[in-house]
Amino acid sequence: MKVYSSHINGAIIIEGHAQGLSNTRSLGEQGIPVVVIDKNNCLARYSRYCSKFFYCPNYIDPEFVNFLIDLAERENLQGWALIPSNDHAVISIAKNRTKLEKYFKVITPGLDVVDNIYDKSKLLKVAEGCGVPIPTTFYINNTNSIPANISYPVLTKGRQGLSFYKATGKKVYFSNSPLELKEHLAAIEKVFPINETFTQEYIPFDGTNKTLSFTAFCVEGEIKAHWIGEKLREHPIRFGTATFARSVECPELLVQSASLVKQLNYTGVCEIEFLKNPTDGEYKLIEINARTWLWVGLAKACGVNFALMSYNYLNSIPIEYPKTYTIGVNWVNYITDSVFSLQAIIKRQLKLKQYLCAFKGKTVNAIFSWNDILPGIMFLLLSVYIAVKRK
Repeated sequence: MKVYSSHINGAIIIEGHAQGLSNTRSLGEQGIPVVVIDKNNCLARYSRYCSKFFYCPNYIDPEFVNFLIDLAERENLQGWALIPSNDHAVISIAKNRTKLEKYFKVITPGLDVVDNIYDKSKLLKVAEGCGVPIPTTFYINNTNSIPANISYPVLTKGRQGLSFYKATGKKVYFSNSPLELKEHLAAIEKVFPINETFTQEYIPFDGTNKTLSFTAFCVEGEIKAHWIGEKLREHPIRFGTATFARSVECPELLVQSASLVKQLNYTGVCEIEFLKNPTDGEYKLIEINARTWLWVGLAKACGVNFALMSYNYLNSIPIEYPKTYTIGVNWVNYITDSVFSLQAIIKRQLKLKQYLCAFKGKTVNAIFSWNDILPGIMFLLLSVYIAVKRK
């Protein structure tokens, strides 16, 4: 294990929820100094590995970048690594990468790369260009121009997913008919521009085709290390945030993902989500996150430490990239998983036996750790606050 001296440059973890907490622990356990910033109270600030915590402006606010620069000067953090866990933070850093690189080591790609990822219409074109399958997609500019050739049901999402969610309170609208789609578009139009949305075919669920997360550390479009996880339970069901996940293998995704990151010329950590369509057997691209994701701690438990790779890469420290990882390891957020699984059992969307059997094998906790116990305690105390503030 590499042990770092106390006077070295550390890392700034941007957003300190479950993934930020995991990144804080991943670096702190190696003796790397960690500062956490968040626009709200967060779990990572209570970690034994967090040396300082600071509240910051909203990540998408222009003042966020000024805050980072002021923080570097005031706290003597020049040369520290920026490791974001939020899409808006990624976009702000990408837009101001040249400016921020005068003060920090930046793993986030420039706007030319990030814009091709977070604008879903551009991402889908990139995917089509390199032969990666995507769901059938329609771009609708107003409620009176709905194509007649759409097969229902369909999903409507925002081209900028996080902005869409912040405006509508939903990640996706599910429409079963032309009338329902028109009603949903009208509702969206009240709070979000329709021309910044897209509508896709609904990939049917056969009970086995769960969302697969292909995650990789890349250098100039070349995958150096990868890991794959399966989202077994989520809230809301089918379109939600993971509450229970497991490490798996899927060689087919390595081929598709390698084409994508090469085309994007991507450097750093990314998470690429796929969903298998049971009607044609193809894995369809859903989205890419240009950052660590919620259950990054599961990858670490399987032997793939993405936060440490990012830090070492930025500091020109030799990296021994893992060639394999442990399969069949579970990750669970017991509080959210228990609550939403109980609801699913009551609604007969989940069988009790199925729920219990999923826990077979090694299981890692999303939040709680005996070596770093305070964040787990604070999660219990702040659970309502977190649920409200992270909407």
